[in-house]
Amino acid sequence: MSSQITVLVTGGAGYIGSHTAKALARAGYRVVVYDNLSRGHRWAVRWGPLEEGELLDTEHLRKVMVAERVGAVLHFAALIEVGESMKTPETFFRNNVSGSLSLLNAMRDAGVRRIVFSSTCALYGFPEKVPIAEDTPTAPLSPYGESKLMVERLLHWEGICHGLQWMALRYFNAAGADADGESGESHSPETHLIPSLLAAALGRRPACPIFGGDYPTPDGTCIRDYIHVTDLADAHVLALRHLQEGNPSTVLNLGTGDGFSVNQILAAAERIIGKPIPISRQGRRPGDPPRLVAAPQKAFEQLNWKPAHSSIENIIETAWKWSSHAHSPAASLSV
Repeated sequence: MSSQITVLVTGGAGYIGSHTAKALARAGYRVVVYDNLSRGHRWAVRWGPLEEGELLDTEHLRKVMVAERVGAVLHFAALIEVGESMKTPETFFRNNVSGSLSLLNAMRDAGVRRIVFSSTCALYGFPEKVPIAEDTPTAPLSPYGESKLMVERLLHWEGICHGLQWMALRYFNAAGADADGESGESHSPETHLIPSLLAAALGRRPACPIFGGDYPTPDGTCIRDYIHVTDLADAHVLALRHLQEGNPSTVLNLGTGDGFSVNQILAAAERIIGKPIPISRQGRRPGDPPRLVAAPQKAFEQLNWKPAHSSIENIIETAWKWSSHAHSPAASLSV
């Protein structure tokens, strides 16, 4: 089956969106990025043209889809910071939910019938059982997680009522950077563990905060399933192909099935970069479950996907190469 279609990548100037744009281009798709650059970066748009615009501008979206003859959408555009969502939930519901509804309306008007959605493991809340399968009850602990769950419900009903083909990919902890050094994690402020550790190692922040040391885990720190961003990007390409082949819409977890504690990540980072990293141990952060580890077998089977880049060593090594490069855009960001 020919893959020569145009894919609109919303949020394609961001971390996961830019890596996926590269994977799409390598797979033979034509990429058009749609982003307002409020959180993304112009330098991250390298694999297709950039169309600046707002998700809530339905008519602009429709015109872009028609003019570019878009055949499918990969939807990454969203606010993602959990703590921020607790302070301004209305902003998250407006951007993530109303923005997604605007996108779906534009797709329907333009005749675009396929979408792969960037979802999250945050909608599982405090799961009763780990590893976490897709049929685990959803119980988000933040407006961020709730907003992603609401979009999944929009997709479900859009499929039933209007025939939309969709795939929702629930990520666990995205990490790492492009092996070629062409894209990496550059949030400001940075709240994710690995880039925060590396920023502290580089002296760009006084210390990396470590939240909680009394969780019911072997070393008292939270355990997470870390998945390399390149593996996530590859899964999106496979998910799109899965829809193109006429397979049913569904939800899939994207993770490795392995969990690492915060202390284990700290020790691995210090081993790889060869020096101690300044940290600041603090109390528990509200809403942090002790363990979040995926049961990813459904994605393995349905997409014929297996993480190939997600060893902790490779994740940290690629992130370190990106963060420490003198000309990396990350080097100039305030963290």
